[in-house]
Amino acid sequence: MIAKETIDRVFETAQVEEVIGDYVQLKRSGSNLKGLSPFTDERTPSFMVSPAKQIWKDFSSGKGGNVVAFLMEHEHFTYPEAIRYLAKRYNIEIEETQQTDEDKEKANEKESMYLVSEFARDHFVKNLHHTEPGKAIGLSYFKERGFNSDSMEQFQLGYAIDTWDDFTSAALGKGYNLEYLEKTGLTIVKEEKQFDRFKGRVIFPIHSMSGRVLGFGGRILDSSKKAAKYLNSPESDIYHKSKVLYGLYQAKQSIAKEDNCYLVEGYTDVIQFHQKGVTNVVASSGTALTSDQIRLINRLTKNITVLFDGDAAGLRASLRGIDLILEQGMNVKVCTFPQGEDPDSFAAANSYEDLVLYLEQNAKDFIQFKASLLVEESANDPVKKAGTIRDIVTSISKIPDRIQREVYLQECSRIMDISEEVLFNTLAQLGRKEVDDAGKRLKKEKRTMEVVQDRPQVVKIDLQQQLERKIIELLLLYGHYEGEFSDMVLKENDKGELVLEPYVHQLRVFEKIYLDLQQDEVELSNPVFRGIYDSLIVEFSEVETFAVNEFINKIDPELGNEVSSILMEEERYELHDWGRKDILVKEKTSVVSRLVSDTILSFRCHLIEKRVDGLQQDVLNSTTDDNRDILEEISNYHQLKKLLSKRLDRVSLS
Repeated sequence: MIAKETIDRVFETAQVEEVIGDYVQLKRSGSNLKGLSPFTDERTPSFMVSPAKQIWKDFSSGKGGNVVAFLMEHEHFTYPEAIRYLAKRYNIEIEETQQTDEDKEKANEKESMYLVSEFARDHFVKNLHHTEPGKAIGLSYFKERGFNSDSMEQFQLGYAIDTWDDFTSAALGKGYNLEYLEKTGLTIVKEEKQFDRFKGRVIFPIHSMSGRVLGFGGRILDSSKKAAKYLNSPESDIYHKSKVLYGLYQAKQSIAKEDNCYLVEGYTDVIQFHQKGVTNVVASSGTALTSDQIRLINRLTKNITVLFDGDAAGLRASLRGIDLILEQGMNVKVCTFPQGEDPDSFAAANSYEDLVLYLEQNAKDFIQFKASLLVEESANDPVKKAGTIRDIVTSISKIPDRIQREVYLQECSRIMDISEEVLFNTLAQLGRKEVDDAGKRLKKEKRTMEVVQDRPQVVKIDLQQQLERKIIELLLLYGHYEGEFSDMVLKENDKGELVLEPYVHQLRVFEKIYLDLQQDEVELSNPVFRGIYDSLIVEFSEVETFAVNEFINKIDPELGNEVSSILMEEERYELHDWGRKDILVKEKTSVVSRLVSDTILSFRCHLIEKRVDGLQQDVLNSTTDDNRDILEEISNYHQLKKLLSKRLDRVSLS
């Protein structure tokens, strides 16, 4: 585990504008920097970076936060991976918290295996481009497949020379330990002999999501040898084939941006698609799709399109993978290629435009695909058709979302020409208990799809949410600001009437807000705002100087995103350089006290209105005629609201 001191040093050293500048072209905009969103396609820049606050905000996607949040969103790093990346970028030594000797040994062992794998990758790449066998055999093969130099560089393709120990000798000569050569599977050790696992093969490095080399795939080129066509690294402490997808490192940004992932079978399928311009594609590397692999995609998108050739055996095998995808709550489509074509050959033979058009026109929803495939097999056999329907309902039963299940059952009913009632009953028999009354409802009446005419929707503004957000904004911008607050104390005069008497006191903004909310026994209704508010009050109470970048680094990323939104929206509409145009603008800091007081008063008025509405509803719902106490309470609230409205210079119509 990374020590807190290291994390603190990373946050102190890393500059958000430098890190984001590696990915986004930023231009100066007042005190901030602006650029095109890396998360959406936009023509007008709405991505803003604040060097002063060390935060960023993408107004097109709603994302925001600190430098670590950017790497987690853009590079899809985990939190530790982002910290390690920044530490490496700024040459910060990573200190680990207290570990047992066994933990340290394990960590050192895994790091050694990573280093060996990275050396192997570089060695194989060097062989491909700078040795006669590599150029004559490996490079010729890749060029025959239509791969250009950019593709070979992007995927770090290589070649293992066809001798017993070319790689092993080179690695030992550089001081790498034979133990780790064996543990990564790069070298096979038998008694006193050592030889290369991948000799005579073209090499496809397999990367983690963060880009580290986990293992390798090798394809033999000599068909006369009695050996497997493809050979993968064996399972190890760093390589688990069921938890890895080939090409995910190169495709992750495109998958997130396109909100869809194309899933193919082989290495060359991935590379050919990338080379053609379709970059949101990964491969299961010839192994059966696993839940762990699907979860990797689920971190980037909810949508998967499975691509494969028209081979019947391959189609049947793919159905099992579709059920796994559905279990993860994801949306799945299927696209088959013409007979005799696979993703690699089809992409190579077509332009980018034709490839994209084909994928768009031929990607079927999984239920349409499965139904058409199984119906062909069952033909006019009623028994087989019944089995087909049960097979489809079994797939639908994997979907965790109840509404989505019902929609698919309706589609299945339409395609298979069978009543929804039977399908719901079948689903219930399969053990899905969340069908509730759907089956009973269908027994009583036949439902029809109603076409509802689109009506313009009126967006209702939630005033309470706006006021709560304003309270957070005031705390973030002026929490430590000290000023005179002209308050009013509620008292009863000689006539028994409620009146407000003026009272002036010196307070800091956070104290004013905290005391007023405590006095009213009110807490913010929005859980995100409430979390930020609680954290801010603690922070202001403990520190002399508030630094927003340090505060964001301490809180939950979801809260940090909202803090960035509030602050960057404030700066987005900030007035710049009006003084040079001879236009005098009053600084907000000169009216902070009034701004805070008015916000709190508005918040109180709104809560009073809600309370009065509730009391009036109680009167309407009351089963007794004696509602004097409630009516008196309503009257008191009306009187209080008039006083507060007067304080706000409003006219109360109540």
